[in-house]
Amino acid sequence: MKNTVKSINIIGLGYVGLPLALLADKRGFKVVGIDVNDDRIAKINAKKSPFADDRLTNELLTSNILATKNFESIKEAEVIVICVPTPVYENYRPNLEPIIDACKSISPFLKSGQLVILESTVNPGVCEEVAIPILEKNSGLKAGKDFYLAHCPERINPGDPKWTVANIPRVVGSLEESGLRSALEFYRSIIDAEIKPMGSLKEAEAVKIIENCFRDINIAFVNELAMSFSRLGIDVTHVIEGAATKPFAFMPHFPGCGVGGHCISVDPYYLIDYAKQNGFNHRFLSLAREINNGMPRFTVDILIEHLNRKGIAPLGTRVAVLGLAYKANVNDDRESPAYSIIKDLKSRGLEVSSYDPYLINDSAASLKEALQGAQAVVIATAHDEFKSITPKFFKDNGIEIIIDGRNCLNKEEYLSSGLVYQGIGK
Repeated sequence: MKNTVKSINIIGLGYVGLPLALLADKRGFKVVGIDVNDDRIAKINAKKSPFADDRLTNELLTSNILATKNFESIKEAEVIVICVPTPVYENYRPNLEPIIDACKSISPFLKSGQLVILESTVNPGVCEEVAIPILEKNSGLKAGKDFYLAHCPERINPGDPKWTVANIPRVVGSLEESGLRSALEFYRSIIDAEIKPMGSLKEAEAVKIIENCFRDINIAFVNELAMSFSRLGIDVTHVIEGAATKPFAFMPHFPGCGVGGHCISVDPYYLIDYAKQNGFNHRFLSLAREINNGMPRFTVDILIEHLNRKGIAPLGTRVAVLGLAYKANVNDDRESPAYSIIKDLKSRGLEVSSYDPYLINDSAASLKEALQGAQAVVIATAHDEFKSITPKFFKDNGIEIIIDGRNCLNKEEYLSSGLVYQGIGK
């Protein structure tokens, strides 16, 4: 396809769309990225990354990507890839507005022969029941006849130096065979990994959903073990590491203060909701979500218990929450459990400061500033900067209690220092 496809439009230049745009650009394609965020567009056109990612920063310096808000460039594209967010509402119902808006914006410029690919994570049925009707109605074209629609659910792991958009295997489903062949050809031309064809759009849509449901369920399992083992005097992380010595039929997952990010904490709700519309109740998935959503409160409960043991009245006590990003060493705070921890602490009358080296605008300017006046710390993100903190540093700054929500500190070192230390399940 590299010899035939010259122009690609990528709708959405976020954590999924921008790396894909840079990869296609590197493979020699003309890439136009369309986004609604003025600041993001300006940074990309100035060859600056809108995200804390060294790889993206370096690749942008030599890229030829054009970022714009104008959808008219759709007319000139052979392939249009939709990479917009798929969040949930406050009641956890799927929010398909970004996809609906993207389809409405694309369709007036759609032409015969074009290939439209949806990379956004969706439940089975969205391509055929939501995207295609909008694209057909507003373009006057027929999917599968005049234009092709495929689904290749995104796979990306921000901050991972090994697994990138260029080498993670992908799956592709399409409305019909011609669209499938075109989509396979496109992805095989830019990705150095297996591209597996699926039997239908719904199969491809289901793949990404079950990937993240699998992770959510397993994390919920070890989170429940952590809550149980904390009462039994057993270090659950040691037990998991022991079980992981079995060379088959066990995959280690580890507990923490909550699940964040735009995938694991969101995607299960898409399947739960769609199945419910079709007469099935996913009790297992719903329970996993309930358990994982309860971990921020469990973390705060641990802190309150240790404050009471030391005779420190929780009301008015200052706590420093370290880390606002949902994972280590990135500036992505979508669905971060840190915010639930902060909300719960404040609702119980504690004062809260916070610090994240990757999200300075949303927290204290420095670690020392965040610790000023605090008696306790909750580590919500395992940033490298936090993992290197010594017990002495905390003691010198008046900290008495450490709740390690990511089990990223040396338990023995902290306990031997005289500080009160507790991790999640250890």
